[in-house]
Amino acid sequence: MHISDGVLPLSVTIGGYAASAALTAWSARRTRTEEMPKLAVMTAAFFVASLISLPLGPTSVHLLIPGLTGALLGPSAFLSIGLGLLLQSLLFQFGGLTALGANALMMGLPAMACGWFFQRFKGTTRRRQTIVGSLAGAAGTVLSAIVLAVLLATGGEDFFGVAKLALAAHVPVIVIEGAVSGLTIGFLAKVKPALLQR
Repeated sequence: MHISDGVLPLSVTIGGYAASAALTAWSARRTRTEEMPKLAVMTAAFFVASLISLPLGPTSVHLLIPGLTGALLGPSAFLSIGLGLLLQSLLFQFGGLTALGANALMMGLPAMACGWFFQRFKGTTRRRQTIVGSLAGAAGTVLSAIVLAVLLATGGEDFFGVAKLALAAHVPVIVIEGAVSGLTIGFLAKVKPALLQR
């Protein structure tokens, strides 16, 4: 779900960088020192999950885990995703450096929204946390796919078809992300519930 270099108009690219820089600074200020190990683990998980992609026509699909990242990191999720995307761009040319700001917005904004949703509705029981975690995981991918489609649509009519295909291609990913997030949150609620607190 990475947007490649040269796809977006220059104005969108610059706007994406400006918004991402502001959100990254805000996210870094909201990150407490004791959360750094959790942030490092989730950044590594995001980095690896996003590397395993399945080509599908002009696009590709892969795990994104913005919902899970948001549920576990809250406001720090934007920083985590931004770092993961930067490393992917530098090491593997995934997405590219000019599209980095837009890619960070595409996955970082849904992550923060899902983090708020999880903390707001998680309740106190393991079962509820598992269900809300599953919903957050699925919603993170839905929101990311919608932002992707909107960003691609700014590239002109040539990208409308790709935007539609990208939305359709991520339907199975939404289901898988929901299951993975629910299982992960449920496991953490059982063995280390403190990790779910913000």
